[in-house]
Amino acid sequence: MRKDQIDGLAISSLGLGPDGSAFLAAHFGLSLSWVEDVCLGGASAIAALRRAISAIQSGHAETVACIAGDGFSKEQFQKNIAEFSSRTARSIYPYGGAGPNLVFAMITRAYMEQYGAQREDFGRVCIAQRENASFNPHALFQKPLTMEEYLHARPVAEPLHLYDCVPPCAGAEGFLVTTTERARALNVPYVEVLASEENCNALPDESVQLHGGWDAFRDRLYERAAVGPRDMDFVQTYDDYPVMTFQQLEGLGFCDTGSGFEFVRKHSLTCTGGGLPMNTCGGQLSAGQAGFAGGFLGVVESIRQLIGCPLGRQVPRARLGLVSGFGMVDYDRGLCSAAAILRRADS
Repeated sequence: MRKDQIDGLAISSLGLGPDGSAFLAAHFGLSLSWVEDVCLGGASAIAALRRAISAIQSGHAETVACIAGDGFSKEQFQKNIAEFSSRTARSIYPYGGAGPNLVFAMITRAYMEQYGAQREDFGRVCIAQRENASFNPHALFQKPLTMEEYLHARPVAEPLHLYDCVPPCAGAEGFLVTTTERARALNVPYVEVLASEENCNALPDESVQLHGGWDAFRDRLYERAAVGPRDMDFVQTYDDYPVMTFQQLEGLGFCDTGSGFEFVRKHSLTCTGGGLPMNTCGGQLSAGQAGFAGGFLGVVESIRQLIGCPLGRQVPRARLGLVSGFGMVDYDRGLCSAAAILRRADS
């Protein structure tokens, strides 16, 4: 496609400011009928997808480019940590609680104490995703990871050790949203969006986050798509820390609340293991988190799996996939959660 065939732009970035989507459109010489800045952290990709769909259905645009990108220097990363939100700047950073490691250490510890998960359970997620990443040429970490290496990695913020923590990096992701008719006319591979949902601040009264809010819309999501969790050929969870994969598996109905760690004990998470393939390109824990582009990783990989050109291994006969997002962590919880169900176009 030529760039003048795009008439909508949704941008997600931590580092673009003070510029936004309108400035970026001018920089690239685009004349657009619709622009949007979507800054919901790891939920941004699904939020951008939903807003692009609404714009197209409303007649405001015909083809929308949803793009996320960030390039972190050490100084920029530290600045983002210090100024992520007003509550962070007032209540956490001055006391040495810089960045998300301490927040997710607290959430991980609470989950372990509440439900009985062990560090080995989190390790199973990291090891499986590293195997998936070993086939992804763009992944930061491709070398196989053993349980011994995982358990004996240096501590960061107990109970989190090195391989529990998402590695920041520079990069970008993007996808196009248009009508089925236009995709066919352009003769490009595409997938269909069966359903999508999002919410913000779903559980404000929970003392420490043990749920992410996905169960608030889960039934509606599956009802709209006319499918269920067991129909999914793969799932892409937002995996900044392993405990969040458990919360998403639970919240999206793959297992009961508090049993995510038992689920990963019983099911393979690799692309060819015969279980439930999860984060098939390695996820952020192995591929890396390029700011808000980290949340786009799962959507892009879902599209790639369903059109038959994944970055890593292909999930055999992949027809349906679920991708979830989570973001805007403020002090003790993430504020935004989202999910979408995608289907191969010829299904």
